[in-house]
Amino acid sequence: MNRIKQLFEAKQKNILSIYFTAGFPNLNDTVNVIKELEANNIDLIEIGIPFSDPMADGPTIQASGTIALRNGMTLSKLFDQLKDIRKEVSIPLILMGYLNPIMRYGFENFCQKCQEVGVDGAIIPDLPFDDYLKEYKPVADKYNIKVVMLITPETSDERIRLIDEHTDGFIYMVSSAATTGAQKSFDNSKQAYFKRINGMNLKNPRLIGFGISNKATLEAAQANASGAIIGSKFITLLQNSSNIKEAVSDLIECLKE
Repeated sequence: MNRIKQLFEAKQKNILSIYFTAGFPNLNDTVNVIKELEANNIDLIEIGIPFSDPMADGPTIQASGTIALRNGMTLSKLFDQLKDIRKEVSIPLILMGYLNPIMRYGFENFCQKCQEVGVDGAIIPDLPFDDYLKEYKPVADKYNIKVVMLITPETSDERIRLIDEHTDGFIYMVSSAATTGAQKSFDNSKQAYFKRINGMNLKNPRLIGFGISNKATLEAAQANASGAIIGSKFITLLQNSSNIKEAVSDLIECLKE
């Protein structure tokens, strides 16, 4: 069974997923970040594929991608770094990146390589859902790669139900239609959005991302979904800490405050 499916069957609430950019802050940090996160009981890891035009990312993640690209990170190099990851890491891993570098690599090659190294899913923010259904889903299914779709407060109920029907990993519930970035709390409109989606009784579990950086936003996300995704806050800590271990420790502390 796919590890994403295993996770959500074993744990229905309080899941914590962390995003970081591959090759940041240093080119060869990728595996060490993954291992340190797992050692601190993180449930799921999203590994960002750096890209020169990341339209959904806020300034923090954009900057990390720029540094990673300057460090020489590529999709091919990332797969090389991950080739032995399953000898040491057992939690689900997802690659998150834009369509352009994945298409340059070749989508079937990408899925095949994910299966080979032990990556369980992919998040491609600029992949149109209709294109996914027609062209990409059959290939992803062939290699048991879960393609995770994003929804926002502007996504119609009809589209959300269509996504729910045709995916079976989890749904990435974006807290805001804006770009990524840390927030101190979720306002009334976001809370209303969470309640609306809760009322739809979807079959897929959901994780809430964008803007989670402290205890208040983490608890709000966990109360309204299966769990939360943190990205920008961890990227900032990786940049400002003296080492990876310290950055992960600081993240855990931030989520208690």
